[in-house]
Amino acid sequence: GHKGDNLDRYLMGRQFMVIFINFTISLCGSPLEGASVLGLPQWVSDIFLGSGIAMVLTNVNIGQLTAQVNASHCMLDYINTHFMTFTLYATLFIEATGFMHVCYLIRDLVHVAAGKTYESQEPPKTGLTWFFHWGRVLFSMAVLGFCLAVTIEAILNGQTTMWDSVPGWAAVIIFFVLISIVGLLEAMQIAFFAVAKFKKEDRGDHPMARRTCNLLFKNGGRNLPGFMVGRQVTVTLIFFVAARATTLNIKVGEDDNIFGVSDALQEFFNLGFLGAILTTILGSISWQLVASAFPIAFLSNPVVYLMLNFVLLIEATGICAASWFFGTIHKKIAGFQLDEVYVGTAEERAAGGKPDTSMHPGRDFSMGTNVLVAPSDWENAIKNLEPVPETFSQQRERILSNIKSMKEMMADAPEEEKSTFAAGIEAEVKFLQKLNEEEAAEGDASAPVKDIEAA
Repeated sequence: GHKGDNLDRYLMGRQFMVIFINFTISLCGSPLEGASVLGLPQWVSDIFLGSGIAMVLTNVNIGQLTAQVNASHCMLDYINTHFMTFTLYATLFIEATGFMHVCYLIRDLVHVAAGKTYESQEPPKTGLTWFFHWGRVLFSMAVLGFCLAVTIEAILNGQTTMWDSVPGWAAVIIFFVLISIVGLLEAMQIAFFAVAKFKKEDRGDHPMARRTCNLLFKNGGRNLPGFMVGRQVTVTLIFFVAARATTLNIKVGEDDNIFGVSDALQEFFNLGFLGAILTTILGSISWQLVASAFPIAFLSNPVVYLMLNFVLLIEATGICAASWFFGTIHKKIAGFQLDEVYVGTAEERAAGGKPDTSMHPGRDFSMGTNVLVAPSDWENAIKNLEPVPETFSQQRERILSNIKSMKEMMADAPEEEKSTFAAGIEAEVKFLQKLNEEEAAEGDASAPVKDIEAA
């Protein structure tokens, strides 16, 4: 995934998959006209069904945020499955088709405008590689222009699934405003994860960038997954509205086909691919590529700070609090650990060290997620998530460390508190004696006696 420029390729393919799936869910979950559910009043059905809010919340809580609240801090454990490998190859294939290569042109133009050169992780493209790359860029430009022409024509003619009460010209304006907001939120996600790897002093000197980072990493880092929650609700809601604005609703054989195309091509247009490509290029990937290249400069924008407060406010309403509950269950079952357990903090990495402790004694660097297993092995797979029992030596080390710490604290404690520490030391010594008796029953008892005398 990190070989060469594969990370950028993954972002591009992944985003198209996400947007197309959201568009598909929007179409599958759109209620029929006059539909009634659970005998609810019409005004309740209009709010939750007609507007798409019910489908948005279901999609966000179960399909997206449950994973994201864990993946934001447990990235290494989360990608430790074969399905993630499959997803990576699927996204790389989508990127290789070239439908969204115009994003690379936009990225290069932004670098030129900033007076910088894009630093690729791969050798310069030459010969057939150069021709193949720029050929796909030209192909992508043509696809983008065609998608824009078809979509705008359909919106103005009222031939999309947009609500009838919204006039065509207003729908066009709403669409471009919404994809700009989506682009900003997508870029914020990339920039935030980029600065999460920086040391505090490397997060720029701009006051607004500092202010944004301070808010983001406030509350012990909880605001980062909190941002993911509020952002995902906002983005998914916009995707559902964008799907209505861009998905063609032309009855083949009855209505006039857009630009007079064949019935087969019109059927293809009606699937929503054009809107997904438009939203991916103009409202997502182009913004992400720019933010990944200039994360600190991006965070210096006051609009980013305002939008961060807005999405945190959405998260604070509790509208998607269920995702935290589901995420906690998911984390417990999978045995996820924080990334710092494996790689340390940015400061610890800079100092050449990293933590060597784990939530599972004796399994300090075991990744949490296991590969898929057959149902007959589920009991063993779940048992593997249990902490490994401490050895006699590990238990003794822990007890002696506790005794040493209490002795040091007792030396500086007031007279009225020393009896409390003395009682604690006496209890630890009893635990040590019991441990020595258990070990003596299994073998050599000579070494532990010295430990009691030392204690």
